[in-house]
Amino acid sequence: MLASVIGLYVASADAGTPSYLLSDLSGLTLGTGEERWLFIGFMFAFAIKAPLVPLHTWLPDAAEQSSPGGATMMVGVMDKIGTFGMIRFCLGLFPEASQWATPVVIVLAVLSIIYGAILAIGSKNLMRFVAYTSISHFGFIVLGIFVLTRQTLTGSTFYMLNHGLSTAALFLVAGYLVKRRGSADIADFGGVQKVAPVAAGLLLFSGLSTLSLPGLSSFVSEFMVLAGTFGKHPVYAGAATLAIVLAALYILVTYQRTMTGPVTPAVAATVTDVTARERLAIAPLVLLILVLGVYPKPVLALIEPSTALLQTSVGVSDPAPLVEGAR
Repeated sequence: MLASVIGLYVASADAGTPSYLLSDLSGLTLGTGEERWLFIGFMFAFAIKAPLVPLHTWLPDAAEQSSPGGATMMVGVMDKIGTFGMIRFCLGLFPEASQWATPVVIVLAVLSIIYGAILAIGSKNLMRFVAYTSISHFGFIVLGIFVLTRQTLTGSTFYMLNHGLSTAALFLVAGYLVKRRGSADIADFGGVQKVAPVAAGLLLFSGLSTLSLPGLSSFVSEFMVLAGTFGKHPVYAGAATLAIVLAALYILVTYQRTMTGPVTPAVAATVTDVTARERLAIAPLVLLILVLGVYPKPVLALIEPSTALLQTSVGVSDPAPLVEGAR
């Protein structure tokens, strides 16, 4: 990306107005080949940060080795730099190249959605499990960005917020449990709901938010992305919808493995329920997930004007609706 930033400056200097200001660079006229190479430099960096398959492999290792607070900040907040960068820089500075790359990016996004979900099903570590679910969710965000309809762009932007809420809640509850048990291995848990029912309930709630249960905030954004994608790319939308089934599987299987069944002696000796301070820390996340799931309009009203302007700058518009029996 640094090479592309320097390349943009050189291009602006060649045009007679050397600048790093986005307001200047967004109006820069670039040759087709030049624009595409600069786009690749930015997109490659943001795809790593997002993370997008096959550039995702750093995230599970980083999440496993991080503290719960560090993992929450990294995945719930900082990784959005990748998807925000795609919107702000890739689409904003390189509109033609963004449309040129759309077919490849959409395929990679669908692969991320399905592959991340499959990895989450087979995960043996709680922290890695949350990281794998995030790979799948970031696939939805990238898919919505590059489908380039108003509905999908709005849904992807809203998804960034919702993913941060649900992933932060999931990481925090996992961190509470890992700290008590002294291990993040799923096999070291079992029967937790009998000794820590509130912690088990919070884990289930966070998981249901992650799988986009209707009534919770993630459902709104995921539905917008899938519905908008179906209008332009029904095959990709159908493939991405498979992740809904896989999400239910990985959340419920992980809950079953850790929270249900007989209480193991090690769990009985080490695991206690969440404290009042821990409940207070996670309460705002739970509240926002519920409120935005029922009444997302205030946030969507903030997002939609920006997505309309973005469509105009990229030079795309929504496909005309298909009406059955229209003449």
